[in-house]
Amino acid sequence: MVSTSIRRAAAKKLRANTTPHERILWRALRELPTDGTHFRRQAPIGPYVVDFFCPAKRLIVELDGGHHSDDEVAKRDRARQEWLEREGYRVVRFWNSEVSEVLNAVLERIYVELYGAREAEAVPLKHYRRR
Repeated sequence: MVSTSIRRAAAKKLRANTTPHERILWRALRELPTDGTHFRRQAPIGPYVVDFFCPAKRLIVELDGGHHSDDEVAKRDRARQEWLEREGYRVVRFWNSEVSEVLNAVLERIYVELYGAREAEAVPLKHYRRR
């Protein structure tokens, strides 16, 4: 496994070089009307760095560009998602074009993943560090 310091350095580099779609979603996530919801971006988890992560709900949001439809990249994505799900995380994937064209629908889906329904009241989420 890759050392923690290397993963953190990689995550820091990714945060410094975000894509336009990641910047759009990051700004939108910070504006979500969800009391206590905290997202991290480019967060290291195990051997991977995920795009967005809500620790309180163990929810991972991934953005995929066109190259993710390539067979080899899609195969790596599946293996990565399977590993994350085995570790107890939920992974939600969106295409970059969805962020550009239907951002409100993307945010609605994330809200549903956090709270269970569109009509659900946003309750404060608690994040407990795992030791």
